[in-house]
Amino acid sequence: MEKLIITGGVPLGGEVAIGGSKNSALPALAACLLTEEPVVLHRVPGVRDIRTMQSLLGAIGARLERRNQGTVTVQAGKIERAEAPYELVRTMRASSLVLGPLVARTGGARVSLPGGCAIGARPINLHVSGLEQLGCRIGQSHGYIVAEAREGLRGALVHFDRITVTGTEDLMMAAVFAKGETVLENAAREPEVSDLAELLVKMGARIEGAGTSTIRMEGVGRLHGAEHTIIPDRIEAGTFAIAAAITGGDLKISGCAPGHLQALIAKLGQAGVEVTIESESSMRVRGSAGLRSVDVITEEYPGFATDLQAQFMALMTQAEGISLITETIFENRFMHVLELARMGANIRVEGRQAMVAGPRALGGAQVIASDLRASASLVLAGLAAAGETVVDRVYHLDRGYERIERKLEKAGAKIRRTQ
Repeated sequence: MEKLIITGGVPLGGEVAIGGSKNSALPALAACLLTEEPVVLHRVPGVRDIRTMQSLLGAIGARLERRNQGTVTVQAGKIERAEAPYELVRTMRASSLVLGPLVARTGGARVSLPGGCAIGARPINLHVSGLEQLGCRIGQSHGYIVAEAREGLRGALVHFDRITVTGTEDLMMAAVFAKGETVLENAAREPEVSDLAELLVKMGARIEGAGTSTIRMEGVGRLHGAEHTIIPDRIEAGTFAIAAAITGGDLKISGCAPGHLQALIAKLGQAGVEVTIESESSMRVRGSAGLRSVDVITEEYPGFATDLQAQFMALMTQAEGISLITETIFENRFMHVLELARMGANIRVEGRQAMVAGPRALGGAQVIASDLRASASLVLAGLAAAGETVVDRVYHLDRGYERIERKLEKAGAKIRRTQ
């Protein structure tokens, strides 16, 4: 099993380029199932979750061609198997994203309940309820969701009881062929939702309001091929911004979208980190010797992203005072706390709130990653720690970051991958 070995204490510098968004590329790939024509996607990251989704599309019957620089062409000329089997998707929660497209295209689907990180419940009931309102019959059998709409879907008003990103994306893809108008209320406003809507419109869908809490769609008869470039990965960009801050570095982050990171940028500023927006696609982050504690509450976009909570917690171990970090999205997303404590962090958890007391001098240790973003937080802590840190189970990290150690090494970090 691969691991990362980090020798901390080196400020990051230079420039790091951000890749395409994993959380945008996954639904974009699923959307390719909605047409028999080729869809060309640029800036698709080569991370583990993407490879899993590509394998899934291949099993369903699509032909895929991946070229250099992250360009993928998908042609689902014929759906041979409207199923997402457990053995393919057991490590990826985004498997539910093919449910809507398969039902829309073929009138039925059989999708394994999603897996992924062990960070709490990821209920698919919001997807199911929405599909039922569009006229789909849903059942569950042996760990699979079985959906059927042989006579096609019909437009409806769907109000999400909770904001759900994948639920919003899944229903958008399901509703492209639904007869009449579909209205999604309390929809997710994440940039990834807007990016999917942009792709679907290029393919011929009629969508208004993506990026707001109300999305309106008019069903169409068919979709055609298109070409689309995936937006930058805001979580990768945020992770590198925090990496610069925690090491006291001076790092230019290029190929990003600072406009998608306003909540993080504001919190970094409150903590004493200097963030300069240099253009629409680049920013510069300079660390501070006197970090200040900052309270954080995770929220749906445009609030502070839950996917940056663990990384920010690592930063707060180096800040003066008490930082209160409240997790409102997932109920079990503090599993990195015990590993940070092994490195010397002073953190107490009460329910969904963690109290981080700092600054604490971190020391290298052997730690184990429990999920994707926890892995990133341990890497960041290792960059700031004295001595050597060994991060085990980095396959979690590889689900969302494409060889993060190479980019960190280019920025000056002493880090290497080993068995």
